[in-house]
Amino acid sequence: MGAGAAQARSVVRAVEQATLRPASWARCARGVVSLIVSEVLTPAEVLILQDGLAAAPFRDGRATAGAAAGKVKHNEQARSDDPAVVALARRVRLALEADEAVRTLVRPTRWSNLIFSRYGPGQQYGLHADNAAMYDAEGWPFRTDVSFTLFLSDPETYEGGALLIQDAAGDREFRPLAGHAVFYPTSQLHRVTPVTRGVRLACVGWVQSLIRRADQRDLLFDLERARQRPEAEDAPLRLDRAIGNLLRMWGEP
Repeated sequence: MGAGAAQARSVVRAVEQATLRPASWARCARGVVSLIVSEVLTPAEVLILQDGLAAAPFRDGRATAGAAAGKVKHNEQARSDDPAVVALARRVRLALEADEAVRTLVRPTRWSNLIFSRYGPGQQYGLHADNAAMYDAEGWPFRTDVSFTLFLSDPETYEGGALLIQDAAGDREFRPLAGHAVFYPTSQLHRVTPVTRGVRLACVGWVQSLIRRADQRDLLFDLERARQRPEAEDAPLRLDRAIGNLLRMWGEP
């Protein structure tokens, strides 16, 4: 048995034996329909992924980019056909599906294949838009409503490498702790700033939501959170905002 095959099987076993953590609520970023999901992965699970990716084969990230994005994409991606990488992606997918905030705000019905990316010094991903349609693991096309980045490196281990999401108010910058994920509408332009020190690991993917429109997903999230936590200080404000948004959606002058 080769050392690489043994290590791959070890990673597969570690991933499959890792326990799911309790679901957590999201912290929504003001001014942009996106969220940071607290601890999608526990620190122990992050270590499993980091160790597995340290032994995984990587290739030029432009192999999976479209014509326009390929001109501004400068990173590396783990090979999706490697058994250990497949096991790691399965673990991430299970954690995402189990997260209460993902179920409540994103409401996923279809998932893309997950991609593990690596950025070293000098690497970046310029401003771009994600494809409106992709293929799932079974090869069926689906609509991309929500994009996400799951950070796998703690911010003190690298410099640069921020996820910048562009909206009407300007760029929103995200560099959360490892194990945290940022979800945002796929329609938004975004980029990854140049890494100047260390290595930035992440997992990215795309989702088709049960709810096509981002503003309607946000409205349902307000209602769901107010229902789940009626004693919360912000519950009345969330209800007021939901009622106001429904009036704007349905009302006529």
